[in-house]
Amino acid sequence: MLDFFVVLVIITALAFDFGNGFNDAANSVSTIVATRVLSPLMAVMMAGLLNIAGAFFFEPHVAATIGKGIVQSSLVNPAIIFAGLLGAIFWVYFCTYYGLPISGSHSLIGGLIGAVFFVEGSRALVLNGIGKVALFIFLAPLLGVILAKGIAFTVLYCCMDVPPGRLRSSFWWGQLCSSALYSLSHGVNDAQKTMGIIALLLFQTGYLGQTFYVPLWVILVAHITIGLGTIAGGWKVIKTMGMKLTHLAPVDGFCAEIGGSAVLFGTAMAGIPVSTTHVIAGSIVGVGSLRRTSAVRWGIVRSIVWAWIITIPCAAFVGGLFSFIFANL
Repeated sequence: MLDFFVVLVIITALAFDFGNGFNDAANSVSTIVATRVLSPLMAVMMAGLLNIAGAFFFEPHVAATIGKGIVQSSLVNPAIIFAGLLGAIFWVYFCTYYGLPISGSHSLIGGLIGAVFFVEGSRALVLNGIGKVALFIFLAPLLGVILAKGIAFTVLYCCMDVPPGRLRSSFWWGQLCSSALYSLSHGVNDAQKTMGIIALLLFQTGYLGQTFYVPLWVILVAHITIGLGTIAGGWKVIKTMGMKLTHLAPVDGFCAEIGGSAVLFGTAMAGIPVSTTHVIAGSIVGVGSLRRTSAVRWGIVRSIVWAWIITIPCAAFVGGLFSFIFANL
């Protein structure tokens, strides 16, 4: 039987998971809403269900990285995990309220880093794992740009003689498939961050025994929760991602989602916790810039990139602040 504080921290982790799905609904549905292939309600319903289905694909390698590869698990206790989660939750809900498509993943990593650093100092940090996360802040969207742009170039070259009306109707169906694939990859990648935190908590409190692993019930609950958050939908963020970055046709949405899905499935298999926000934003920019550079609203891009850069430090600061409060209660 789990004790009360452990249950409280698990509930808090799931509250973060819900907020992650709420903010990251934009990642799953922004392109298909912008191209008007599906209505916003139908899009988030589809994305939420596929986020849940992600529980049945791939081993939880990303969860293992979060649980063991960011901080030294032997130096973490439930209070530190709780403080880190509160820091992440604050930043995710704050940015969702203002329509900023930030990374829930990096919010969680930042909150955990700040909370454990305040108590244990730098010795508690796994610098190699943190360095990998920092590298992919820049590498993940760049991969999205390159893959989506390459796919878009190939598709448009092959379809240059296809009448616009026929092209649109053909890729209307294509984007249904690509959006479903992206939603599935989103669930595979993002729900694993919450799994890793809950598994870390259970391991540290002795509920997993001597070996770190992710229990099946944790996998299922994390996926269901992020799916429900996606269904609730962060509408301001969806508007920013899908309608303000650039104009998208169904063929553009198809190419962006296929490129983004390839990045997310690849990093999930490698156990690298990347931001789905970064990936889809890079993919959208890559597709939009193929037509002409001015098609991308670079002012919006700059504000999004700044939000990415400050996410880990801000979440770390709030996580550290909660650690300070708990240490002085």
